[in-house]
This record gives sequence, structure tokens and C-alpha cells, in this order.
Amino acid sequence: MSVIHTDSVSKKFGDIQAVKNLSISVEEGQLFGFIGPNGAGKTTSINILTGQETPSSGECRVMGLDPVKKSKEVRKKVGILPEREDPPSFMTPREYLEFVCSVRGVVETGSRIKEWADLLSFNELLDTLNKSLSKGQKQKIMVAQAFIHEPELVFIDEPLINLDPVMQERLKSFFVDYVGEGNTLFLSTHVLSLADEICSHIGILEEGELVVSGEKSDVKKEDETLSDTFLRVVDDKSY
Repeated sequence: MSVIHTDSVSKKFGDIQAVKNLSISVEEGQLFGFIGPNGAGKTTSINILTGQETPSSGECRVMGLDPVKKSKEVRKKVGILPEREDPPSFMTPREYLEFVCSVRGVVETGSRIKEWADLLSFNELLDTLNKSLSKGQKQKIMVAQAFIHEPELVFIDEPLINLDPVMQERLKSFFVDYVGEGNTLFLSTHVLSLADEICSHIGILEEGELVVSGEKSDVKKEDETLSDTFLRVVDDKSY
């Protein structure tokens, strides 16, 4: 079943074509790597899929719903980890996660917060104001808020930013296990090694246009690494 489907979605900001004719399908249970250089249109695409931006043209469905017309319903069903967004500075991690749980309809709030505080090692920070946390600590809280309501689909934009190597490895293992349980992750990144290591499917975006998409093994073909594939396909749009 397709949990994400777009048909010729485009987005313009004035004279800038941020996304061009994006047609993509992500099936249930995939760890889909949406890769491209900075400025390729990855974040704009995610904003459209999560109802934060209205496409200039084209149609899309997320969990069977129009993310613009049914934005509230979509956001209840999915998790979102934005790139470089911090938790509210005037709250503590506990207060913020309690708020997220209340909005998401989570009943066992205390146990869910403890589960994530244990996984990401921020128990001692639960009652510290977010404004006092380091960038890496804030990122842990943002990861927790994206998954704490156990959504079936999560959009994650550069999830490992500011995290130490040990925490990065722990999260990569969690992502693989989460998809193994039948959930779907849409991973946006410009870190090709991350996508190569954990993703099952790949889409390469260049200057707002989807260059190639499919199973990772098919996309890579004769190349040894995803980096080799990326350099080849963006240099030869006829791939």
C-alpha cells in the first residue's frame, strides 16, 4: 500500500522553481532515502507532504489523505522531525513531550517519556529548560517528539545532525528496527553514507527534480557506493 504518493507536484517561490514535477510513490514498510545536495528541494518537498506548504501544481496523498486539505488529520497520523528546529526554549523536555503527547492523544505519557529518555540518554535533562541544552541535546528531544506517539509514517530531515557517533549508531539501529515492525520512514538527507547504510529505497533529487527512484540495489546498479551513483546520475540526467 502506498503511504506517500505524488503526481507531478511542483512548487515555485516567485521565479524560483523549488520542486519540479515530483512524482513519487513510497510503500508501507519502506525506509525511503530522499537524497540530494543542499538546496535541491528536499525540505520543500517534505513541507508539501506534511501540509506546511501548498504545491503550485500537482496532487499528493499521504496516508490516503490530501496533506493540504486535510492537514490536521495527516499530522495526527504522522511524525515529523524538521531540520534544525529546536524545542520551545521556555519549556523543559518533560513539559514539551507531555504537550506533544496530549496533542497526539497518547495515554501512557509518563512511560513513553521514560522510554525515550532511556533510549536517547536524557533522563537527567528532563526538568532542565530547553534553552539551556546543547544542540545535540535539543536534537534528542526533537527525535523523541517525532516518534513518541508511535506513528506509522515519520518524516525525518537530517536526523543525526549534532549527535555524537554513539548516539548516531543507536538511532540508525532504531530506524531499521522501526521499519522492521511495518512502519515507514521518509529520510531526507545529503549524507550519502547514511542513506547507503540503512535505506531500502532511494530517490535522488537535483535542482528540484527527481532524477531517479527505486530500490537501492537497482538504483546503484554497477556502482560500489551510493556516492558513486549520485555523482553519476546528477551528471547524466538521462539515467
